[in-house]
Amino acid sequence: MAVDALDTRILTLLLEQPRTSVREYARLLGVARGTLQARLDRMERDGVITGTGPSLSPAALGHPVLAFVHIEVTQGHLDEVGDALAAVPEIIEAFSITGGGDLLTRVAARDNGHLEDVIQQLINLPGVVRTRTEVALRERVAHRVLPLVASVAAGR
Repeated sequence: MAVDALDTRILTLLLEQPRTSVREYARLLGVARGTLQARLDRMERDGVITGTGPSLSPAALGHPVLAFVHIEVTQGHLDEVGDALAAVPEIIEAFSITGGGDLLTRVAARDNGHLEDVIQQLINLPGVVRTRTEVALRERVAHRVLPLVASVAAGR
């Protein structure tokens, strides 16, 4: 799906002012409300916009320890292990990857002991061969997409 200049202006506003109404977005952009809504609907349908909910802090929810757990999986069991990961609430994200391991997960834990418990739970999943864990010390660049939207708007 091609994202044009108006789309990138819409996306920028959504990221910069997420609690603004559609009517106000339309006014700020100088377009009809119907035009804006049609663009939003298309970008949602095409998977450009994937959510509209609030962004939550695991640390503020009592899970300040962030770790990245690489999981090596027995051949042929990737889907099973991936499905099992969805049942572990401390797993925030999981990706199939290339390189050292088959899956990369982002895990939030209350403390190091809790992290160890989560890792033990992962190790005991059928199809998991081994894990390797890296604990994040400090966030250097928070999750963001606005610079990417700006680069798309600039044609880079």
